[in-house]
Amino acid sequence: MTVAVPVTLPTLPALVVGKVHHTRHRPVLHQFTHGSDQWLIDLDDPPRLPAWLRPLATLKAQDHLDGAPTHVELKTSVRTRLEEHGIPTADDDRVVMLAYARTLGHVFDPMSAFWCLDRDDHLRGVVIEVRNTYGGRHTYVVPGDQVSGTDLDKVFYVSPFNDVSGSYRASLRLGPERVAVSIRLDRDGSPVVTATVSGRPRPATNRAVLARFARRPFMAQRVSALIRAHGIWLWLRRLPVHPRTT
Repeated sequence: MTVAVPVTLPTLPALVVGKVHHTRHRPVLHQFTHGSDQWLIDLDDPPRLPAWLRPLATLKAQDHLDGAPTHVELKTSVRTRLEEHGIPTADDDRVVMLAYARTLGHVFDPMSAFWCLDRDDHLRGVVIEVRNTYGGRHTYVVPGDQVSGTDLDKVFYVSPFNDVSGSYRASLRLGPERVAVSIRLDRDGSPVVTATVSGRPRPATNRAVLARFARRPFMAQRVSALIRAHGIWLWLRRLPVHPRTT
């Protein structure tokens, strides 16, 4: 039985302004840190931006999980995954999503997270969705009392420089001062890759959305381009490539 974990939420919807940090520990050391602007939203009350701002930031439910057409149905998909892992949910639960927004119709979200809270804002569990650049996606479920650190079997092909062996060590944080998701890939008792996205949530006012776009424009396109750029860097250093088997 999971222990109820109380959560204090920031004002939603919010822009999570922070950074992505990535370290490949072996066989080649490669580290980078990039600025990141993500959204944190309540699926029952998604942002309603004016028409002139929507090209810069649009959050579509169909970009996640089963491709549900509405945020309400996306919430149902999150609850279903939790229940499939023995975590009960209720109709009046809240689901808070951390994700990148579409910019000019484009989005690629390497990792999105969905926190499910009961009516008293106690955490039931988290669904982490991981995507690769080949169009595949997979979800991992973390019980509410294990968000400070839990082990997950790696079963999904993400990078051509890693096969599906090993396990993840995942930790998550959701609060008014900081939102963070950290995933470390371990193999044979030592880390291979550590990836962390973290930031401070700020109210997503129209002015804030415009200011963030001016500061870091085309975030969705930047994410896609940087993933490929770092992949080329590793390939040029002859890091072994593991072909997909499925």
